[in-house]
Amino acid sequence: MRKPLAAIAILAIIAIWIFLVGTIGSHMTDWPFWLELPFYIIAGVAWILPVRPVLRWMNSAEPGQD
Repeated sequence: MRKPLAAIAILAIIAIWIFLVGTIGSHMTDWPFWLELPFYIIAGVAWILPVRPVLRWMNSAEPGQD
């Protein structure tokens, strides 16, 4: 049951991340390209930070199963 719950949680985190990056990015339309580029590079990689704990939990051993 752990893996389906984690998959749903990961999809939810990614959907929220996309919404946040899109919202912030829509306010950056007047910024020069050299300022926008690092934002999108960092945002494109940083989504893994909130997903890592879910992945760690999903792949941890169930209590009583070794």
